Amino acid sequence: MRYDQGVLREIRARVDIAALIGSYVPLKKRGNDLVGLCPFHAEKTPSFHVHPDRGFFKCFGCGAGGDAITFVQKSENLDFAEAVRALASKAGIELQPENPRAARVRSEREAMYESNRVAAAYFARMLAGELGARARAYCSRRGFSNETLERFGFGYAPDSWSGLVTELQSNGIDLTIAAKAGLVKAGQRGYYDFYRNRLMVPTYSTTGEVIAFGGRALGDGEPKYLNTSTTPVYTKGHHLFALNLARKAVQNDRTLIVVEGYLDCIALHQAGFQNAVAALGTSFTAEQAAELRKYAEYVFLCFDGDAAGSAAATKAIDVASKEIEHTGSSVRIVLLPPGDDPDSFIRGKGSAAFQTLLDEAKLALEFRIDAEIDRLRAGFESPSRLNQRAESLIRRLAPREEWDRWRVYVAGRLQVNVDDLRNSRFLADSANFAPHSKTAFAPSRHVAASVEPLSFEREVLSILLEEPALGKEYGERIGAARFRNEVYRRVYERIVEAAGMLNSTADVFGLFAEDQGMLDLLAEIGRRDRSSAVRYGDTEERRAHLQRVVERLQLEDERRRYRELSDLIDERLADGKMVSEELRGEFEALVAKLKR
Repeated sequence: MRYDQGVLREIRARVDIAALIGSYVPLKKRGNDLVGLCPFHAEKTPSFHVHPDRGFFKCFGCGAGGDAITFVQKSENLDFAEAVRALASKAGIELQPENPRAARVRSEREAMYESNRVAAAYFARMLAGELGARARAYCSRRGFSNETLERFGFGYAPDSWSGLVTELQSNGIDLTIAAKAGLVKAGQRGYYDFYRNRLMVPTYSTTGEVIAFGGRALGDGEPKYLNTSTTPVYTKGHHLFALNLARKAVQNDRTLIVVEGYLDCIALHQAGFQNAVAALGTSFTAEQAAELRKYAEYVFLCFDGDAAGSAAATKAIDVASKEIEHTGSSVRIVLLPPGDDPDSFIRGKGSAAFQTLLDEAKLALEFRIDAEIDRLRAGFESPSRLNQRAESLIRRLAPREEWDRWRVYVAGRLQVNVDDLRNSRFLADSANFAPHSKTAFAPSRHVAASVEPLSFEREVLSILLEEPALGKEYGERIGAARFRNEVYRRVYERIVEAAGMLNSTADVFGLFAEDQGMLDLLAEIGRRDRSSAVRYGDTEERRAHLQRVVERLQLEDERRRYRELSDLIDERLADGKMVSEELRGEFEALVAKLKR
């Protein structure tokens, strides 16, 4: 739901961001700011800064930033509307009623959570009763203890067409909602149970609601696993099984183990690896990687030892490398023996053996390079061509600062001379054999005479972030079209457009309250100690700097017009045409101005 900007400004004005964040994190005074350990990632040296005077926070370690609403969202795992309601209540502000459509959506989600809760309780009761004997025997064969069954909410869906339908109706659940949740289906004679004769395992959100179910067939029925499809409260590929439990176990070492199936995950938990999560039967996705990144600095990707598992591992590594490693998290690959999955491995060899696999796990980058090396070794390349391809591989997969380290590793694996590998980087670049110019001129790089984005655009935004009212005065004099950085231009246009209503930094943050990317950008621009922007102490100093920007842009325009006139005059003289007095006069006036 979109809230009135005046209401949001009132919330930010009344909520003391220092007191709010201080109730979660110990903060110490440092200059005008407050500093502490970031609550969103593990760190030993404080990099989390709160700026009470400007109403926002910024972590220089993980990049998190925003205002009071953003902090509550991240800390309590709430969406924007929920965080606004929580802070409004704290500040004693009455919010305008939700519009009917938004209220209906929220109401439907709450009803779906309730239908899932009733279904989970029903399945658990069936497992414990007479009808659940076969399912309990299956769990016993898998080695799952009663404590594990209770902890994960195991249940049993009886071989009945209407058992769950009757249970839902007796609890006042609307069957159309239950159908949207994937619990029942509509037939010619009414609704019937979707899950029948299956061991049931619920999936919980990180806040504790049941959002989906997985049903494992007990007989020869197909499919073997029947899982909830996408619903209004669950999107396949966006969630991780057991993250609600594992996130509590990662607080000490910030490490998570990712497996494919939920039964494998449960087996690891029972064996003592309570930081395990599962990808819920899907290929590992970018959304799941983003979830991992919130909780873990170190991630083990563990997949079955067969060919299908290896293919899934390769894809998962590619996603994990892009989504996790660039944040500083480390990804390692756990290689299981062929024919084993985590559950069978634990049952056959025990927890200590699995811990050994974790200890010996390969770095994701090493795993990917090894896979490429195996392909290179299987070919029939000449030594020089092999060196070139190996060098290309290193440059494609490894960070630039680690290229030489991996050259040594790859050379050893390929049994080639590492110096030959180093030298091949010149042979691989055809530009090194391009004909050299016979002129005596040294090569040069021509840069257009313009104000660089980092010394102009960022400075202007930094000033307007501190004193947004200046946007009204300089909005026309510094045109948005002069911004080359598209994102900066959009921010500038929005601030200038609303300048008459903006009085503080918090007001600027309010313009982008529902865009986390923009909030992070503003927090980055606004930080005092690392920004390249120059800080000015008062309005006059800020106005003086903006005036200098106006003059620099005007000079740029004059130089560009000088070049245009110079080229035009040259063309006319070359064609034997007269140069008009008007053109000559404008050119001479520009020459005189630029000489000053």
